[in-house]
Amino acid sequence: MFIIPSIEPVAFHLFGLPIYWYGIIMAFGIFVAMICANHLFNKINTDIRKDIIIEYAPWLIFAGIIGARLYFCALNPHYYITHPIEILDIRQGGLSIHGAVIGGILSIIFVAKKSKIPILSIADSLACATILGQAIGRWGNYFNSEAYGIPTENQNWGLFIPEKYRIANYTEFNLFHPTFLYESIANIIAFIILLYIYKKFGRKYRGITLFSYFTIYAVIRFFIEQIRVDSALNIGSFPIAQIVSIILFIIGFIGIITIILNKNSVKKH
Repeated sequence: MFIIPSIEPVAFHLFGLPIYWYGIIMAFGIFVAMICANHLFNKINTDIRKDIIIEYAPWLIFAGIIGARLYFCALNPHYYITHPIEILDIRQGGLSIHGAVIGGILSIIFVAKKSKIPILSIADSLACATILGQAIGRWGNYFNSEAYGIPTENQNWGLFIPEKYRIANYTEFNLFHPTFLYESIANIIAFIILLYIYKKFGRKYRGITLFSYFTIYAVIRFFIEQIRVDSALNIGSFPIAQIVSIILFIIGFIGIITIILNKNSVKKH
């Protein structure tokens, strides 16, 4: 018997202001990702200026958070049109990894141009580290009692969701699949795979880690969405996260093939 209990989302109060576990965990996930990305960048790019990730970390973090928040709000337009001030409030949640990826890519382009360092060199290290940060960040969903799956048939296993956090049509159920946990574990496995790819092929095939991240995470997210009950937005019967995952997978697959073919073509000449 293994039932995951719920925990209140507020960690403590500071000067009367509630500080949420979600924010603490997200901040920790971002910190770990940045330190990891900087270490990986320095290790592979021995001929390039060191610590470029740490140097531009504020830009990268800011762009990622803005992208994640705007993307999430865009998927919930009816609520945020009537509550625009809440767009600025991210303490309780409301960050989308797909939006963070978009914001992150834009910031990588900016950093690359500013530092005159190849875009793919920066992107590879960040892609590898990002999925580790995601593995940590998913636990923020646990404390918020969100991003959970369909009810479990086995009453000896599942995540307990308090009634006030259950979405419509599921109020009579107590235990749900802990999709946050499934994705966190899958992301850790993905990090190990990407770390191997980065260390083995990162110097030879620049960009392959980034596109591998797109394909691997796309597969993870596509299948996780199959059992989630609180997808932000559906187009027809498909969660938009699945549609975006399919697009990411195609981009990643094409990117990997293109990099390998271009490298082999250069070798032949």
